[in-house]
Amino acid sequence: MLVTQQKVLRRFWYALMPMSMLDDGPKPFTLLGEKLVLWKGGDGKPAALQDRCCHRTAKLSKGFVENGNIVCGYHGWTYDLNGACVRIPQSRTGAIPDGARVAAYRCQERYGYVWVALDEPLQPIPDFPEEGDPAYRRILQFYEKWNTSPLRVMENSFDNSHFSFVHKSNFGMIDNPVPSKYEFRPNDWGFEAETHVPIRNPPASFRVTGTTDPVTERHLINRWYLPFSRRFGCVYPASGRHHIIYNCATPIDDKTIMLAQWLYRNDDEASCSTQELIDWDRPITDEDRDILEATDHDASVDIRRKAEVHMESDKPGLLMRRMLFELLRRHGEEEVFNPPAAA
Repeated sequence: MLVTQQKVLRRFWYALMPMSMLDDGPKPFTLLGEKLVLWKGGDGKPAALQDRCCHRTAKLSKGFVENGNIVCGYHGWTYDLNGACVRIPQSRTGAIPDGARVAAYRCQERYGYVWVALDEPLQPIPDFPEEGDPAYRRILQFYEKWNTSPLRVMENSFDNSHFSFVHKSNFGMIDNPVPSKYEFRPNDWGFEAETHVPIRNPPASFRVTGTTDPVTERHLINRWYLPFSRRFGCVYPASGRHHIIYNCATPIDDKTIMLAQWLYRNDDEASCSTQELIDWDRPITDEDRDILEATDHDASVDIRRKAEVHMESDKPGLLMRRMLFELLRRHGEEEVFNPPAAA
């Protein structure tokens, strides 16, 4: 799917970057092909404007922050968080021409990230119930650019059949390739999918899983939040440990995303340290990235095949595509991938 051609996708919130990245000044970001500048205002809250000074078109991200406003590094034209020019240093009278402004975008902080919606949002930022719960600690894990599409990442996130092969070097069981079945509970803006998955438990993961059993189980209650966010809701029943990952596959353009990933755990540093958890998930994330970057970013699942194993393993992706197609249809948009046929 060519995300930049779907106007309705501008009407959702996306996680762009950790708030901490704005501590030393403004930063650029491209969202759905739109070039933005992000910075912290005087109240510490994030702001987002078009990354283009209305004077001589210089990138505002090359400037600096002063009294909560952003100053163009070329001639010092200064803009507030609403995009209005509030100062022109070269003006002897202080007069500012009518129309001296740049486009401003909705911008909020949540879960340690800057979130932006380019147009009026259809939904609020997704509610992740672990946030603020004293039983959990939040760990910001990864923030990196991937050369793939957001839909590819979402499909992979719910694809149990790749575990045995892509992740055979850590938890995958290559001698047990038949994927566990999901129970799907659709809603208006995504779905919840529940399953039980057996996994290998090598010594390197004992403190992650909380058990020394050579084979253990993941009880997964995963969620997809339309369009490109997901919850990996993992509970290890043998220990009661929760390993809950949130991913936001934020579309930069039609071929690249910024993957934001953070984790909630219901244990403490003594049980399993932050660095251990980052180090455990790092190679798994790298394996996913490597295989996804080896696929065609805009190709669809071949929905004409009817083999049971194919349809079961691809069911999450098919459901996602049907729901995305329905969203586009409801909003009268031109659809750029073939709508899935009924399974």
